[in-house]
Amino acid sequence: MISKGHSNLSIVRQSKLLQLHRSGFYYKPKGESELNLKLMRLMDEHYIYHPFKGAKGMHTWLTMDKGYKVNQKRIDRLYYRVMGLQAIMPGKHTSKRHKAHKIYPYLLRNLKIDRPNQVWATDITYIPMQKGFMYLIAIIDLHSRYVLNWSVSNTMDAQWCKETLEEAIALHGTPEIINTDQGSQFTSEVFTKCVLLNKIKLSMDGKGRAIDNVFIERFWRSVKYESIYLNPPESGIDLYQQLKTYFSYYNTKRRHQGIENEIPLVKYLNKQQKAA
Repeated sequence: MISKGHSNLSIVRQSKLLQLHRSGFYYKPKGESELNLKLMRLMDEHYIYHPFKGAKGMHTWLTMDKGYKVNQKRIDRLYYRVMGLQAIMPGKHTSKRHKAHKIYPYLLRNLKIDRPNQVWATDITYIPMQKGFMYLIAIIDLHSRYVLNWSVSNTMDAQWCKETLEEAIALHGTPEIINTDQGSQFTSEVFTKCVLLNKIKLSMDGKGRAIDNVFIERFWRSVKYESIYLNPPESGIDLYQQLKTYFSYYNTKRRHQGIENEIPLVKYLNKQQKAA
């Protein structure tokens, strides 16, 4: 599909012509042992409905309810370091934030969100695949639930998050506020500088508060149960194409109860047109 040695077209140009994000070409699924992949898939599904459980709670569930003979150290590594999860309840190891990074206040409490590009939210989630796993970042408009931009990678780094945000801004303009969690990618100077230089207010979920990120958590649940779990992708390109199809459906056809059964793209564009 894409050739590294093409004499006239760069990989970037080839990717654009094929409507394929470079991540779909460059990144390959990360590998773990078969057991670890099975444990991560189980934890991923369980976490969606039990986000209050930390690694200790997951270890108890896996050993006592599911019958796996694994130690706590293994689950700690998979839960925190590999999957990047954190329990919504305050406590030891519940946040992946960098201690030296500045934490910004949560700005959405009691805020009436009544127009597009007022508040965007972004987050990263673990994506299980047939062999290995990758990560997905998405940016959504909270008023309309419209998916503004997304990208896949096999690493969770700040530059990747920054570039995804920059692409969203280039496509849709700047929001008034962007909300994130306290993960090190979002508290990093690379990401926060990009936000502030674009004159966007940066809001961060309060540590251990489930209600602060409820919209993005529901969104991940939809992505996984309506697409990924039904058809685990084989490769980065396969994952990209599957997500591209799903997000097109999500944005243009899927009605959402949270927005009075409207379609995200329609709600996003209607409000913009009225404002203009």
